[in-house]
Amino acid sequence: MNISQAFSIPAAALDAQRERLNIISSNLANVDSTETAEGGPYRRRDVVFSAVPLDGSFETTLNQEMGAVKQVKVSNIVFDPRPFKKVFEPSHPSADAEGYVEYPNVNAMEEMVNMISALRSYEANVTVLNSIKSMALKALEIGR
Repeated sequence: MNISQAFSIPAAALDAQRERLNIISSNLANVDSTETAEGGPYRRRDVVFSAVPLDGSFETTLNQEMGAVKQVKVSNIVFDPRPFKKVFEPSHPSADAEGYVEYPNVNAMEEMVNMISALRSYEANVTVLNSIKSMALKALEIGR
């Protein structure tokens, strides 16, 4: 593995976790949004990660088949299929004929746990980047 690959692996993970944090933030911001431009309440979104090859070289493909190096990326953003929460509020402007309002299927507590998990993953990848940087600097010092 060369130094650019060593830097690209945690960098890809940082990008993926940043996208995850953006989606979580959007979910939290819309926890009470009963009307959207598409119509109806906001539907919770989530990211799907997948492992991807570093490049198409023979060495990389061989290493990956032997269980070695892979990067992560956001392969898809999916909508949560869980049903919306119905609350009886006949005076709400978004109430239906029976007086029920559909609220988003976002659980603020669940989103906060997801946010903490994403932040910890982000911090771990920053630590990996710093470790790679210090090892590269030490290798340069040895070469003097």
